[in-house]
Amino acid sequence: MLNNFFRGIFDTDMTTVIPVTDFLLCVGTAVIAGLLLTAMYIYKSHYTRSFVATLALLPAIVCVVIMLVNGNVGTGVAVAGTFSLVRFRSVPGTAKEIGAIFLAMGTGLAAGMGYLGYALLTAVILGAAGLFFNHFEFRKPEKTALYKTLHITIPEDLDYAGVFDELLAEYVSKYELTQVKTANMGSLFRLTYSLVLKKSGCEKELIDKIRCRNGNLEIMLTRQTTENLEL
Repeated sequence: MLNNFFRGIFDTDMTTVIPVTDFLLCVGTAVIAGLLLTAMYIYKSHYTRSFVATLALLPAIVCVVIMLVNGNVGTGVAVAGTFSLVRFRSVPGTAKEIGAIFLAMGTGLAAGMGYLGYALLTAVILGAAGLFFNHFEFRKPEKTALYKTLHITIPEDLDYAGVFDELLAEYVSKYELTQVKTANMGSLFRLTYSLVLKKSGCEKELIDKIRCRNGNLEIMLTRQTTENLEL
């Protein structure tokens, strides 16, 4: 009676029905793998609650989908098309987040195909590798702090081409003008530079010299956003 309850109404006598115990075992293994991956991901990482919750559940979700497809080619194509639509309803992620999602999907795929040992082994080995890379940062924090974004407002009659090159070369090892934008009905220009300071602690001195050249208009110096540093 229990097996009939979990049998599909479109199944035939030739259709193989997954036993309930096997289903629960595979999903339970996927949930454990997801929890392991989530615990390893949050170590020394910036994350949101929604992302880690999704990361924990993703292996189980993929596991259920794979078990329900169960060799049906037509269903597999339909599922692949559905998954491709999800990409256009999500915001872009960092390289680390994309890697974590692929790893979670891989463990869920292994669990859904019945390779429970490989699913757990994959989560442990690759999750531990992620822990290793998080613990030993490739870029030192003090070097990261030197990456800045500089916003300068200038009057429209000031030719911005090369006007700040001399000042920037004194304090900056590398810089690039990434954006020029008009403001205040075209009476002002707002320049955006991506730059790397030669040393920390010289920000005020650099800003004071720029103020003398841009007529004491607005200047903003911020840390470079993740989008500029990732990928």
